[in-house]
Amino acid sequence: MARLVIRGGTLLDQAGRRAADVAIEDGRISAVGASLPAQDGDDVLDAAGCIVSPGFVDLHTHLREPGREEAETIETGSRAAALGGFTAIVAMPNTEPAQDAVAVIEFVRAQGVRAGLCDVVPAGCITVDRAGHALAPLGELAAAGVRLFTDDGNGVQDPLLMRRALEYASALDITLAQHCEVAALTRGAVMHEGACCSHLGLPGWPAIAEELMVFRDIELCRLVGAPMHFLHLSTARSVALVRAAKTDGLAITAEATPHHFTLTDELLAGYDAVFKVNPPLRTAADIAAIKAGLADGTIDAIATDHAPHPPEAKEAPLDQAPPGMLGLETALALAVTELDVPLETIVAALSWKPAAIARLADRHGRPIVAGEPANLTVFDPDAEWEVVPARLASKSRNTPYAGRTLRGKVRHTILAGTPTVRNATATRGPVGVAWAWPVGRARGRGRGRGRNSDLS
Repeated sequence: MARLVIRGGTLLDQAGRRAADVAIEDGRISAVGASLPAQDGDDVLDAAGCIVSPGFVDLHTHLREPGREEAETIETGSRAAALGGFTAIVAMPNTEPAQDAVAVIEFVRAQGVRAGLCDVVPAGCITVDRAGHALAPLGELAAAGVRLFTDDGNGVQDPLLMRRALEYASALDITLAQHCEVAALTRGAVMHEGACCSHLGLPGWPAIAEELMVFRDIELCRLVGAPMHFLHLSTARSVALVRAAKTDGLAITAEATPHHFTLTDELLAGYDAVFKVNPPLRTAADIAAIKAGLADGTIDAIATDHAPHPPEAKEAPLDQAPPGMLGLETALALAVTELDVPLETIVAALSWKPAAIARLADRHGRPIVAGEPANLTVFDPDAEWEVVPARLASKSRNTPYAGRTLRGKVRHTILAGTPTVRNATATRGPVGVAWAWPVGRARGRGRGRGRNSDLS
């Protein structure tokens, strides 16, 4: 096979930034250096003006398959992931059937290998069918290689059952990821409980419904000594609780989604279900707290909570429409456009930090040095592009960012030494609409200013 060479980029990994070319052979990085000598037959990827980073890892992707393939398939979801710069994604278990059995886990893995666009890593359920009544066969699933477990879409309501799950997690060396929602406080809720929901006359979803479970599980982790990952934090108090737990030395990690640091509850004023999500969009003060948590490391990872739904589902009345938004192809650009933090912070939150949480740090999020697996993302932090739903790779179109101009675009994605994206076009599957790389630089380097799931 020809040697693959990434030329002219700026490397950004755990060691910082430096200008260098990267040569790749047999799925691994074979050389890193300034102006590597050309060899006959080199396959060259242009990285001029771009950042070359370890591949991104999404801790929170809903692929819908098996069971809801009308919304997404593992193939279409993994294509969207590759176009977003992801070399690995964790597939959430709220499928039909749920991922609470080895046979379902192996099916999802096999479909991911068949798609070949990114590593698809299935999460297991904490409880059988995510119903919260009995523990799933954690030991059997762990023996099959599952390392992250969650009932995402549902929080585990029974504190005794959650304690037992954490005790098993400690013994099995696995990580539990909690969807923090006290269900008794959110029945019938449509949006965040606050001034906007009162004005619209819609049932409210109080912040305390999230915060009570965050507090409970922090204390259970303190008691048991097991690690815990908190999914899609959305309130200022949740961030403060996690910050305090980390100060106490607990093995707590957390993620936040791009929509929770870019969109407010006021967008529901038009009763458009594209803005309905679980947990709901919150206030400007909550957004500020999420951004501060990402800036200071309280929140470890940016996770998409990519949640596709077919058009007819999102066109239902607001109280009947399912929660969830697309996220894989816009995550990087929203972070670059909206967060006032160094690129190093953004890449860490998209790459090596989530790779460690997902137990994938042996092959993803690795330093860019000779001998390491060649799972890499090449992106232009200054390229501007418009979000056009019809041009996205997902089978669904439920993005809340339609028409927005964002900054930051993936140019190439490399999985195990093979490009899955070249010049912003996937190398496998339907051709779709290619994105034309702009001539010259973007219209400026200043920070952009943006507008303010059970099945999520």
